[in-house]
Amino acid sequence: MATYNDYRGAGFTVVSNNLLKYYPQLQLTETELVLILELEAWAQKNNTFPSNDDLAKNMTLSPIEISQFIQQLIDKDVLILQQGHDQEGRINNYYDLNPLYEKIDKLVAKQNVTSNYKGSTDYKNEPVQDPIQIIIRQFEIEFGRLLSPIERQEIAAWINIDHYQAEVIKIALREAVLAQVYNLKYVDRILLNWQRHNLTTPDQVKNFLQRS
Repeated sequence: MATYNDYRGAGFTVVSNNLLKYYPQLQLTETELVLILELEAWAQKNNTFPSNDDLAKNMTLSPIEISQFIQQLIDKDVLILQQGHDQEGRINNYYDLNPLYEKIDKLVAKQNVTSNYKGSTDYKNEPVQDPIQIIIRQFEIEFGRLLSPIERQEIAAWINIDHYQAEVIKIALREAVLAQVYNLKYVDRILLNWQRHNLTTPDQVKNFLQRS
């Protein structure tokens, strides 16, 4: 008889409840949703480009059908097939679900504004999205996992204590992703390096990177 530890050994996949809530509004079918969950499961095991055969093993679809549904997700602008370089400089492909979560973030923001409008007639009281939460969400998307409470506190400290601009943090995150290093220590080193060079604005950082 299977025990809970057997299930633990198989691992767990963490997904946002907002994906389950808003996928109908994105015109996604249940089959497409399950395929997205499969892509997330592989990504959280550090495989961002599973084969169609691998995906088909856990679904009632053939590899050819998987390919067709992948193309449908691309056509719906919720998935991108990207190319990058590994540590040895070789070109590799990977699936990027950022467009999906960006669409969901917009739906969530719209819902928040609508809810606030219904509860108040004062337009000045409409909520402004917390920049810290926006950045945390972006890190979770890029890292393919939820951040720990300590990691969330570190990001908050970058803004509240170190006074890094949100856009500068996002650029540092992009540099870490390009280097395929998915941890906050690496991002922190990037930010400290820019601080030593007195680079405090997004334009200054971009100019510095262009010259490098």
